[in-house]
Order: sequence, then structure tokens, then C-alpha cells
Amino acid sequence: MSFSRRLFVVFSLFLAALGATRAETFAERTLKEIVGRQKNIFARAEAEKDNLDEAWLRAELQSVINSYDVLIQKNPEFAAGHAAYGQLLGQVGMNREAVGILLRANQLDGEIPLVKNEIGRLLAEDGKPGEALPWITAAIKLEPNEPVYHYHLGKLLTEARDDLIATGSFTRAKLDESMLEAFQRAAQLAPDKMAFAYRAAEAYYDLETPRWEDALKAWSALEERAKPGLEQQTIRLHAANVLAKLGRRDHARALLITVTEAPLQKQKQTLLDELAASAAK
Repeated sequence: MSFSRRLFVVFSLFLAALGATRAETFAERTLKEIVGRQKNIFARAEAEKDNLDEAWLRAELQSVINSYDVLIQKNPEFAAGHAAYGQLLGQVGMNREAVGILLRANQLDGEIPLVKNEIGRLLAEDGKPGEALPWITAAIKLEPNEPVYHYHLGKLLTEARDDLIATGSFTRAKLDESMLEAFQRAAQLAPDKMAFAYRAAEAYYDLETPRWEDALKAWSALEERAKPGLEQQTIRLHAANVLAKLGRRDHARALLITVTEAPLQKQKQTLLDELAASAAK
């Protein structure tokens, strides 16, 4: 599941709670219908991939955007409508417009963690990490068990490390600690999400002093959970790379022998070449 789809699932759960303890309003029914259309459009787009009719997709998304426009014009105080609309605009790359709509949603209801996370994520994408950070941490405070929020925090701390340290908000040691904790928490909360587990293992590389032994333990634990074949062998490539960093070249070569999947051969050969060059020094 992609991160955008994961966020859509998070929002769908929020939407499902609307009207759960009272009669559903017309605005809520309309929103659910719009979100259902949106879900079907993205499902078809993902299924068709390279064969997708781009003109069809643009027309369908514009139709959904028009429906959201009508919904919030008729219901200007409807926070969930603004939240859903802002999320869609962010998905289609209209970041500035998305942030504006999401800020309005936050004014209407300051207790929607998805809104805060999306504002932070979009601000980070626009190169404003200092502004993004409090939004993402606020989302985590409201919903501490949502893994995608922790993932976005770890991503922000990694990608905007220098900028955040320059503000005085973090020392390098504190930032490293927070980044590692964020990725690990995301992986713990979503144990079936291999992408989160991968990133938690890779996070050891990003530390000021990489913790290669801990990274190796993480990859070893992941291999036990991985599906045989491509997934498992991809993890072995990562482990072999870490073994090379540790100077354990023979062990790395032995592990690379077991990597036989065709899509991994280029990366395998690159590692073998690096091992040979290192041994020749």
C-alpha cells in the first residue's frame, strides 16, 4: 500500500466515524459519496498503470474537485469536507491550494490529526521544515498510534536535518535520537508494512555515527519475516552491504551468492565490485 493510499485509509476510518452516534447529515452523506468516487478513480488508475487513459483520469478528478467545491460552498463550516478536499488536492500536486483548504479545516476543528499531518507533510514538501515540524508532532500527540504520522516525522527529521539543526531546535544527537525513534515507532505500529520496517533498518545508516551492527541485526530480523524470493533476497543485499561496511567481506560474498533473482543482479554486481576493490587496497 502506497503512503498516499495509507493516508486515504486513515481518512476513510475518520469518515466512517461521522454520524456513528447520531443521524447522518446530508453533507456527510454527500461527502461519503464523493470519497467513494475518489476511491474508485484511484483504484482504477492503480490497476491500469501504464495503460491508464490520462485524459479520463484528469476529467474524473476534475469532476470530483468540482463536487468538493460545491460541497464546501454549501457547507462552509463542514470541517470533514474541507479535510477530504485538502487531502485530494495534496494527492494531485496542488500543494498551495491544499494547505489553504486544510488550514480552514483546522480552524473549524482543531482535533483532526490527519489534517495536521497533511499540512505538515505538504509544508515539508515545499521546503518549509521548520513550519512543518509542529504540525506533524501535533498530529502524533492527537493520534499517537497512527504509524504514518511517525513515519512522516522520521522522514522530515532526515531530509531537513541541517535546516532543523540550524534553527537551534535540535542538536545533531537529539535529532538522530528522535529520527530513529520515529521510524522504529512507525515499524512497531504497522508490523505488516515492510516499507516501514525497511526504513527503520536504514535509519541506522543516517546517524552521525552509523550503527552498523544494529543495522545488521535489523536486517537479519526482517529476513525471517520476508517472503522467499525477491523480498528476502533484497534484504540480503542490504545485509551484505552492511557486512562490507563492517569489513566482513567473506561473509558478505557468501551472502551475495544466495542472491539469484534477476532484478537484483545489477546491485549484486555493484556490491561484488566494491568488495573486490576494497580487498585490493
